[in-house]
Amino acid sequence: MLREIKLKVDMVPRGTHGRKVVRPMNPRYITIHSTQNYTAGAERHSLALKRGALRSAKTKNGNRIGYLIWHFTVDQGIAIQHMPTSEQGEHADFGGPGNLYSIGIEMCEERGSDRNATVERTAKLTAVLMKKQGIPLKNVVPHYHWPRRGKTPPNKNCPHFLLDNGKPGAKWRAFLGRVNYYYNKLE
Repeated sequence: MLREIKLKVDMVPRGTHGRKVVRPMNPRYITIHSTQNYTAGAERHSLALKRGALRSAKTKNGNRIGYLIWHFTVDQGIAIQHMPTSEQGEHADFGGPGNLYSIGIEMCEERGSDRNATVERTAKLTAVLMKKQGIPLKNVVPHYHWPRRGKTPPNKNCPHFLLDNGKPGAKWRAFLGRVNYYYNKLE
């Protein structure tokens, strides 16, 4: 299945940008996001992370390092890893459990791309990570799952195309069904 995922490792260098501060993590969750960036695929997101172009205000109740970073970016043709799964990212809920205990996966939405292929590749990657990390399906969650202190609304409509009216519903359950299908193929 790893061959089908086409996983490329392209780490943000330790000590720079999103990995300026390395915080160890024992992952308990996998958080699924969508980029809502219609001009870039996984390669361009990887380059942006490595250049420190994806910033977020460093505040008391916000981002701890001033940069966004997550573990994997997936598009229709490739999945790219940006940081080890044993390190905390800045992708979900500032200093809350979403960042402290979850692997972040961003799905690209580049115009003209095949969204279904991106979702299938993400489901496969999620299944492999569940198996490797011992994470149960109930702990595969949308970004929506993690409330963000001080934001309105606190629960982000993300990944928007897998939510129903901004909340997990039938589309999210269908995605989890795909993840479970691939997970069962690994056993």
